[in-house]
Amino acid sequence: MFRNAGLLLLMATIGFLPGQRRGGPGGPGGSVPTYGYQVVRSFPHDRGAFTQGLLVRDGFFYEGTGMVGQSGIRKVKIETGEVLQVKPLAAPYFGEGIVEWNGAIVQLTWQHGIGFVYDANTFAQTRTFEYKGEGWGLTHDGTRLIMSDGTSQLRFLDPATLKETGRITVRDARGPVAKLNELEFINGEIYANVWGTDRIVRIAPADGRVTGWIDLTGLLPAMERASADVLNGIAYDAAGDRLFVTGKWWPRVFEIKIVPRA
Repeated sequence: MFRNAGLLLLMATIGFLPGQRRGGPGGPGGSVPTYGYQVVRSFPHDRGAFTQGLLVRDGFFYEGTGMVGQSGIRKVKIETGEVLQVKPLAAPYFGEGIVEWNGAIVQLTWQHGIGFVYDANTFAQTRTFEYKGEGWGLTHDGTRLIMSDGTSQLRFLDPATLKETGRITVRDARGPVAKLNELEFINGEIYANVWGTDRIVRIAPADGRVTGWIDLTGLLPAMERASADVLNGIAYDAAGDRLFVTGKWWPRVFEIKIVPRA
């Protein structure tokens, strides 16, 4: 299929140094742009964390983790990866995406149709809520919570009642974009990991239109990828204008800049 398969394998194996610019193969989306990335720096990440949700709050990472018996929420020091605070989520629940709203951390579960709300400072559970279907990712746009469920649809939730208020279908020129996973709202757009790929899709929240693709091919070198799982985890530090990405069982969190693809 690829005339330069050997070269591609070599590039994936050796990785690249921070500061280099990389853009992978063209992504889907017709005429919308596909971006590459520049690594600013990387930070240690707990290899035992099956990352489902990631956000920045008051200069710390807050991370939601998955897998039955290993799920929970945690507060993490960005620079060192030190886990400062943990709230386990007991079996049989499989933790999914998280979002911070008005001093609370909201956490989804995968297939149980129940979410949990915690005090963001103490991690004490304050309430639960229910929803239909699967729970995958969470973010907010300042007025609404935004939830993914593994399909091409995004749901809007009232942050007070946690009831659904509407939906959009995410589409590019080829049709609906499925397997939307971890979410982050950045400068008026929704960023979503596409599960099982190295791509992030940028979405217009008004109508679900795809505005761009970010190709993160090669971000985690192949030698480290062998013991890790898929890309998943987007966090934006608005105060510092810093964008972070990671993955499930990844050894590092990367701070990146989005750049035009070479």
